[in-house]
Amino acid sequence: MNFSLTPSLEQFVRDRAESGDYNNASEVVRDAIRLLRRVEEQRALKMERLRAAIRDGDEALARGEFTDLNSDQELDEFFAEL
Repeated sequence: MNFSLTPSLEQFVRDRAESGDYNNASEVVRDAIRLLRRVEEQRALKMERLRAAIRDGDEALARGEFTDLNSDQELDEFFAEL
């Protein structure tokens, strides 16, 4: 697999490899890809949880389980009671 990096990214990879934390540029790139994978997995999990919360909220609304607040004062009073 071949890929191109911008000059600034290429320099960053070189700097990280030369820092002693990595043996070579390939290790830097592999670590970066692992980190990207982890970020993407966390993002997917957050989206899954958000969709579930929305679904739960929609179901609660359909069952009539909600509080209707019509003013800032009602909202403040609602949160003051929590």
